[in-house]
Amino acid sequence: MKKDFAPPQVTIVLDRLRSAHNVGNIFRIADAVGAKEIIACGYTPAPPHLKLAKTAMGADQMVPCRHFETSLDAVKALREEGVKEILAIESEGESVCAWEKQYQFPLALILGNEAFGIAQETIEACDGIVSLPMFGQKNSINVGNCAAVVLYSVIAYAKITQNNRK
Repeated sequence: MKKDFAPPQVTIVLDRLRSAHNVGNIFRIADAVGAKEIIACGYTPAPPHLKLAKTAMGADQMVPCRHFETSLDAVKALREEGVKEILAIESEGESVCAWEKQYQFPLALILGNEAFGIAQETIEACDGIVSLPMFGQKNSINVGNCAAVVLYSVIAYAKITQNNRK
């Protein structure tokens, strides 16, 4: 596919993800969408990590990564660095569907622990919550799959917005 626009500046924050395989998958997605960086928080596996590297297939060497003790620390740092909008991706609470959101850039998206979600104090420090509609009986999907859908929703929004300005 022809690259006819520059991807928006997006940082991906991972809050206490347990699975190195999920994190590796998210590194591949981050590379595919041209994400600025990944921030690993708490015990989230970060490079160098053997299981992560196996799933990332080299993307862990291409996408910058840094670590913070907590996702709240990451949010505070991102605000100081000038990120315009920080959003939690959660299925709980008041949220906007990911493909209906009007994003502001630079943007940070926070993905939470596979069982516990995002730390509550971090959600409270965010500018909002985006979610994916759930029509089945389960109220969640794999964090890597969720990251892909939301990130491509962000890319689509940026592309449409850019085309509308022409």
